Amino acid sequence: MKLDLKSLYKQEIVPAMIEAFGYKNIEQVPKIVKISINRGIGEAAKNSKELDASVAELTLIAGQRPMVNKSRKSVAGFKIRDGMSVGSSVTLRKVQMYTFLTKFIHIILPRIRDFQGIDPNGFDGRGNYNIGLKEQLIFPEISYDDVTQLRGLDITIVTTAKTDEEAHALLKAFGMPFTKL
Repeated sequence: MKLDLKSLYKQEIVPAMIEAFGYKNIEQVPKIVKISINRGIGEAAKNSKELDASVAELTLIAGQRPMVNKSRKSVAGFKIRDGMSVGSSVTLRKVQMYTFLTKFIHIILPRIRDFQGIDPNGFDGRGNYNIGLKEQLIFPEISYDDVTQLRGLDITIVTTAKTDEEAHALLKAFGMPFTKL
């Protein structure tokens, strides 16, 4: 019987991390805090239907409604005015986070064309992992007929790890398929 990721973390990953890194306290073991999914929508400034379609797609992908991000200042070169909708983001925590991570590792990543593993260089130096996806069609919730245009999105996995090595070991223990360095 396959364990869900939260049970896997408590029963197997925590003891393995304590042994590997020599933590003195169980609270020192890194854990995943949240998963943030972001998408910039450049053409939404001209077409509000694109914004609605993007919000609907992110709702299907994440399982909760995203927040629409507004521009903070005007940028004449990009024809953006203060207060225009320029993106959307959703933050997953607790049960939704583990559900999305399970789906991401076991269903979504294998659907990427010519998938050989994810890049281990996506860590930011503080234990957080960033991955950019080029198209939304790898998600099984998205129908090919409903897609008007291919749009990418960014996924950030935020951990409490102090170093990239600890975060790499944590995500590897969860089953993230990293490529060899």
